[in-house]
Amino acid sequence: MTLTTGQLLASLGTASALLFGCAEGAGQAAQGPFSPKYLGIETLLLDGDLVNFRVAMTGARDKEDVVSYARCAAAQYALIRGFGFARHVRTNVDKAGGTWRGDAVYTISAALPEGFKTIDAEVTVRDCGAQGIPTV
Repeated sequence: MTLTTGQLLASLGTASALLFGCAEGAGQAAQGPFSPKYLGIETLLLDGDLVNFRVAMTGARDKEDVVSYARCAAAQYALIRGFGFARHVRTNVDKAGGTWRGDAVYTISAALPEGFKTIDAEVTVRDCGAQGIPTV
């Protein structure tokens, strides 16, 4: 059987796509599915507009999942208090056994605060819901 150049290139393209798909699937299987369990949020008012959020979860892929959980809590809290914005101050993340814990501090405000790490509470809460991340 003689293949034309076009047929050969098409066959190579299909083979590459199949191999790439297998390699991609193998990486996902090694990590397993993302199935977090959100264990709760503790909220502490520190001073006026400064709020501490403590979150816990299992099944996090990395510390960014914990940071996202705390950000979602801060956004919902801001809305509950009648504010539209929050500014991230800091987040510490620890893992003990299979449980991840986050300790985050945010300021909440009615107007967009100065700084680089600001969040629009309404948009963030909507995004958290779409991702399945619970809020306060």
